[in-house]
Amino acid sequence: MDSFLVTILLTFKVALITTLILLFIGIPLGYFLAFSKSRFTPILEAIVSMPLVLPPSVLGFYLLVAFSPQNAFGSFLLETFNLKLVFSFYGLIVGSVIFSLPFMVNPIQAGFATLPKSLYEAALTLGKGRLSILLKVLLPNISKSLLVGIVVSFAHTIGEFGVVMMIGGNIEGVTRVASIAIYDEVEALNYSLAHKYALILFIITFSILLLTFYLKKSK
Repeated sequence: MDSFLVTILLTFKVALITTLILLFIGIPLGYFLAFSKSRFTPILEAIVSMPLVLPPSVLGFYLLVAFSPQNAFGSFLLETFNLKLVFSFYGLIVGSVIFSLPFMVNPIQAGFATLPKSLYEAALTLGKGRLSILLKVLLPNISKSLLVGIVVSFAHTIGEFGVVMMIGGNIEGVTRVASIAIYDEVEALNYSLAHKYALILFIITFSILLLTFYLKKSK
């Protein structure tokens, strides 16, 4: 298969898998942050939001150090689960999930926080369980927040560079995503191919965002 197509497909594969994982993490985490009254909640909120302000190269560096087989955690993963996260597809997914976490959690948390308490209390009086309330009452009422979280997380993952470069490297067919390919082609003065990668990403991400905003307006 052509290397250009392989890189594009890998880019969207990483973005899709990352977004699905973030959705399953973001719903319970956003729910907890929105409704928890624990004094430790601000600490968790700060941890979740760190990727918003932390330079990607810093986060990527510490992930690289943590996941390296030369260090305790990386060695444990390799010896126990035969899992090597440095310069691998799985490491790319883990790094992408961590880096894009606030882009999923924050909109969901904000959506939950805006719901009136009476909605939850009314569902309780009807004898519904917490999981049933979450799935059948709360989530349908924050559909716009869910949509924002999904779209922004997907688009953000597609555009990642620093973290994926540090932890994934540049292995064609394994970790070489479009953002890294653009950098490589620019360094090689191959602007025509860099433009091809960039244009594909621009058109697809713009189309996704346009469709999302159109759907939000139509609801």
